[in-house]
Amino acid sequence: MRYEYKVVQLREGLIGGKMSADKLEKVLNEWASQGWQVKAITTAEVKGRVGPGGTEGVLVTFERQVG
Repeated sequence: MRYEYKVVQLREGLIGGKMSADKLEKVLNEWASQGWQVKAITTAEVKGRVGPGGTEGVLVTFERQVG
């Protein structure tokens, strides 16, 4: 069996803020509808759109079987 992976960066708002459960649930369901399964969720500093540095966010790693 072969697998492929996708990593998605998530954060709340333009300059950070707490990740809402509703937003995370929506993203998980969107990818699941395409056959992806969550492999890992990791907190990380995610680059913001405003100014230097990063904001607290999560990296979600998805996995699905190929072929």
